[in-house]
Amino acid sequence: MKLPIFIADAFTTRAFLGNPAAVCLLENGISDVQDQENEKISKELSFTKTVLFPRKVHSEDTFSKEGSCFGLRWFTPASEVPLCGHATLASAAVLFHKIKNVNSTLTFVTLSGELKARRAEDGIILDFPLYPTYPQDFHEVEDLIKTAIGDTLVQDIRYSPDTRKLLVRLSDTYDRSFLENLKVNTGNLLQVENTGKVKGLILTLKGEPGGQTQAFDFYSRYFSPWFGVAEDPVTGSAHTVLGSYWSQQLGKKEMRAFQCSRRGGELEVSLRPDGRVDIRGGAAVVVEGTLTA
Repeated sequence: MKLPIFIADAFTTRAFLGNPAAVCLLENGISDVQDQENEKISKELSFTKTVLFPRKVHSEDTFSKEGSCFGLRWFTPASEVPLCGHATLASAAVLFHKIKNVNSTLTFVTLSGELKARRAEDGIILDFPLYPTYPQDFHEVEDLIKTAIGDTLVQDIRYSPDTRKLLVRLSDTYDRSFLENLKVNTGNLLQVENTGKVKGLILTLKGEPGGQTQAFDFYSRYFSPWFGVAEDPVTGSAHTVLGSYWSQQLGKKEMRAFQCSRRGGELEVSLRPDGRVDIRGGAAVVVEGTLTA
């Protein structure tokens, strides 16, 4: 089969930064038998996520004209995932900017319900769920944390049961450079945590006031070896948890965030009155072509 394919770097406006996603446009639905082929495509492309449009929700829709509602699934090299922010952003960017879809808002039908992406002057805004966090007893996750970050000082630990993400806030005595340079051991996490309770590890740090560097409200890094992703460059889904946590800690509804991976990415996080969260970011489409499989 031949598929139109695009590679877009999400949560950045510059090529080769942010988080890359491969976007494959499918005219027809895919069967469960083809799921294995989708995972093979993800492995072949060697990206953290390959996003697929398995179907058009309405048969009369087209990608480029009237179509505004599409099915959307996300695959890592290891498995399918229930929510992926950067791949959703990349998908919307391809439809808006390369396929020239005329709508101002797109709706994606996903495993996490309906997600919307709308045009903005300085990027694309994702309308996502907002997930609360709850205090987590340190002793229950001590082995996981010690394996990942050793004796690094921890200020707070929270757990999101909806997403199975563990949020670990590092001590306020650390700065951004410490988080950026922190060596995180993900190689043994699958052995240490194999109960299924934790599927993602968020390390986060309170932001710093502006000066010579740009001001951000909080920083983060994200790890999910349970889904075959040692470290994810920029993670929209993690900010559905981070937004909830830092809004409570800072008393703010509008926040600027930076994910401190090697590629790095910027996000604007806005809590909505309806209990959801808007995540704004840019995207740069760097490759377009045809995938032969």
